[in-house]
Amino acid sequence: MCSGSFAKCLGITLLPLAILCVLCNILLFFPGGEMVNKENITEEVFYCGGIVGSGVLMIFPALVFLGLKNNDCCGCCGNESCGRRFAMLSSILFAAVGVLGAGYSIIISAVAINKGPKCEVKEGSWGYPFSKGDYLSNNNLWSLCQSPSNVVPWHLTLFSMLLIMGLIQVLLCAVQVVNGLLGALCGDCCGCCGGSDDSS
Repeated sequence: MCSGSFAKCLGITLLPLAILCVLCNILLFFPGGEMVNKENITEEVFYCGGIVGSGVLMIFPALVFLGLKNNDCCGCCGNESCGRRFAMLSSILFAAVGVLGAGYSIIISAVAINKGPKCEVKEGSWGYPFSKGDYLSNNNLWSLCQSPSNVVPWHLTLFSMLLIMGLIQVLLCAVQVVNGLLGALCGDCCGCCGGSDDSS
């Protein structure tokens, strides 16, 4: 498979993942599917790991990867493949941006999962009733959160999704780093210039 075509496949995969991460982060602003006061929302939600890290910062590498297949490689210093090689090399920088963004989301998600959600522990008193992930192995502790209802599975599910999708994004961007290096060093097997010269 051409390195440009492979990069396009990666871009097609990254775009929906980025959109899903943004949606997950937005849903976290409504713990348990309910509207609560701003000060009663889990702190890590406001760090916007899914919106900024795995969302906005992932859009740029995804669009770059999508455009590599149709990149014009002609007319670069008289070298037919120079343009495409440079594009593949520059895609490594965007892949690095993607890794940083997804890495940020992964860290925020891991901290939030370990810390647990902010909830109403007793009437009128909100806080973090769990410590060091103890609720993960003992769901009997979930009853410590009186409201919002189902806030613990809501929190755990959405942050886990962000964590998993962030890991997938890191993997895909890392794959593009290798693909970009191969494309830059070896050239793209679907060079756009050489084939057109024979018909003239």
